[in-house]
Amino acid sequence: MNFQDLDHSLGKLQTRKKNATKIAPFVALAILFTLIPIYYPSMHPKKLSQVLSSSSLVPLPDSNTQHLSNNSNSSSSSSSTTQQINVTKSDGDHVSVAPQQARIINSTDEKCDLFSGEWVENQEAPYYTNMTCFTIQEHQNCMKYGRPDTDFLKWKWKPDGCELPIFDAHQFLELVRGKSLAFVGDSVARNHMQSLICLLSKVVYPIDVSNSTDQDNRRWEYREYNFNMSIFWAPYLIKANKTEPNNIYQPFNLYLDEPDESWSTKIQDFDYVIISSGHWFSRPTMFYLNHTLVGCLFCSQPNVTQMTSFFSYQKAFHTAFRTINSLENYKGVTFLRTFAPSHFEDGVWDKGGDCVRKTPFKRNEKVLEDYSLEFYKIQLQELTIAQKEGKMRNLKFRLFDATQAMLLRPDGHPSKYGHWPKPNVTFSNDCVHWCLPGPIDVWNDFLLELMKREESHR
Repeated sequence: MNFQDLDHSLGKLQTRKKNATKIAPFVALAILFTLIPIYYPSMHPKKLSQVLSSSSLVPLPDSNTQHLSNNSNSSSSSSSTTQQINVTKSDGDHVSVAPQQARIINSTDEKCDLFSGEWVENQEAPYYTNMTCFTIQEHQNCMKYGRPDTDFLKWKWKPDGCELPIFDAHQFLELVRGKSLAFVGDSVARNHMQSLICLLSKVVYPIDVSNSTDQDNRRWEYREYNFNMSIFWAPYLIKANKTEPNNIYQPFNLYLDEPDESWSTKIQDFDYVIISSGHWFSRPTMFYLNHTLVGCLFCSQPNVTQMTSFFSYQKAFHTAFRTINSLENYKGVTFLRTFAPSHFEDGVWDKGGDCVRKTPFKRNEKVLEDYSLEFYKIQLQELTIAQKEGKMRNLKFRLFDATQAMLLRPDGHPSKYGHWPKPNVTFSNDCVHWCLPGPIDVWNDFLLELMKREESHR
């Protein structure tokens, strides 16, 4: 509004002198409040709680309510009237709050099970490519090696009772500012870490400060955020060595009650640790307890008791969690990332098995079964034990349940698209690891939301 409009709206006062006298104080105040934010922007910094709630997890009223769009702000801007919403908190109490407050509460509402749901189409994906991310290993670089279809990239995970926000790199980096993250496990754990680096590359690339040149143990620093992440190679989680040093196809010795010090002595200062393992436990192994051979899996030695992989799997997770609970100075949050099933069909991995599907399973098309189900049950049992023991020292063990989501993604593996074909050479198809970009990127959607919940507990 200009001064003429103002004169008109005030009834065309008789004299400009009188008009100026009355308006002058308001003009001065307007100038003052305009200049202060310009020259002193730090007077209104953005709070972390505002950053965390900017893409909050929003529970839906019921299954018949239309899904909320991650990109829509129309509901918050369409009305200037502050409406009240009834919200049930985790303690059972009912409170009435404004919509924005509801978003903040709901972003940490643990009544919403992130891990029960199904895959829905998402035409906006992927959020990086093999041309924009340098950490994709060759055997996961499906597009480079000629995978002809791209529809497997166009999906996102939809929990039953809420919307899971797509990974926000800016939000993640602000959340982990001044903190550290460790991955402990096998090559699928490394697959996860590389997915995270690719997603963060939209904002910043890390600096490799690793002490080795191999891919098994790496450390990356995001110096602008004082954040670092590491991967510790521990496919069995516990102490293990080769029966023949130069042959990984011969049985491994597993010392099921002894920790793997390559990671257990190095995680005490980490804020977050993600523990995972699985596929290596199906290899030939020798089992030791109290330094005594007690059995084996797929071994040919006479007079050695043949046992199952379930035995070693349970012992390994029990020892790994017990070790974490015994660390004197460890104060971090430990996530158990559950087993991600493979999808070999028409044969096992070394007998022609392959994964050629082009779309996800519907939730009623596939159930968890056989050894995948047993591994999953063992993980949940050992996590429960660790949580009870951890309460004595206020240590936090959290469930990071990737099993159901990944069970439904037979289309997300490299198969034969992790290398170029070679004449007279037969390669095994890879139905264990995950293409990058690909379905495994959802693990970082999960991770960010889990971290936001932890931040709300502080």
